[in-house]
Amino acid sequence: MSQTSSPPKCQPAIQRQPAHWRDFFALTKPRVMTLVIFTGLCGLLAAPGHIHPVIGFATILCIAVGAGGAAALNQWWEADIDAGMKRTANRPLPAGRMDRDSARDFGMALSGFAVLTMGLAAGWLCGLILLVSIIYYSFVYTVWLKPRTPQNIVIGGGAGAFPPMIGWVAVTGDITLMPVLLFAIIFMWTPPHFWALALFVKTDYAKVGIPMLPVVAGEKVTRRQILIYSVLLLPLTLLPWWLGHTGAVYGWSAAVLSSLFLGFALRVGLRERQGEDDKMKPEKQLFAYSVLYLFVLFGALVADRWVQVLGGSV
Repeated sequence: MSQTSSPPKCQPAIQRQPAHWRDFFALTKPRVMTLVIFTGLCGLLAAPGHIHPVIGFATILCIAVGAGGAAALNQWWEADIDAGMKRTANRPLPAGRMDRDSARDFGMALSGFAVLTMGLAAGWLCGLILLVSIIYYSFVYTVWLKPRTPQNIVIGGGAGAFPPMIGWVAVTGDITLMPVLLFAIIFMWTPPHFWALALFVKTDYAKVGIPMLPVVAGEKVTRRQILIYSVLLLPLTLLPWWLGHTGAVYGWSAAVLSSLFLGFALRVGLRERQGEDDKMKPEKQLFAYSVLYLFVLFGALVADRWVQVLGGSV
């Protein structure tokens, strides 16, 4: 596959009208942003110490705006790729509702605003981490990794793992083992989560020449990799409990949730497709559960922290 040296040109045949505010909002990938905001908030609420509510709000706002900016830059670069996939063809750029320059400028403006405001409000260490996360997703993953290697989502998974670290550092002011573990959990969760999706939309990726693992290595290898990462995820999620950084509320929640995750992954990893008419129900179930899993796991982290705080104040 030839390497891409310049962004693809998206030139829809239809006459474009001025973009609606909903199209700009769609550029931020709001459904993805929900999980980003939630994990960032959980990192902030679970961290030991206190933060002024205004600074806490500014931190989460900047995480959201920065994620939205990176998502807009991702869609600016991948406009032609999105046009070729059924799942993304109705996004603002491929659908012709917005010009590419507007998307690029919007993404840059959001990213710059988020980093600058984060640095001024929560500290420049948080601002630096946010900047790294934006560059990681919009350039390292989108421009470099995604069109070149089937391991794109493994390496690129770090992009979505920064929010809880930023939330934690906003409270504590430094990077310790616990925020690194939170980063590692999302990093390890990303491949089985994304590959479950890639299994049932692989024809889209194949059509536009993106070397996702199911396209390049086949379904059997992808299923095995899903299982391997899911096995590794279970003990990783228990490390904060085993090392004494959390209590039993988080520990037992992680044990149950990760065991269920492994159960779903086993159904995917050990099965054989029955043919082209196979609806891939286990793969869709794993993908759906993986989203719920991360919400509940990080919610348990916050609950555990506040059980300890309230218990200590009695």
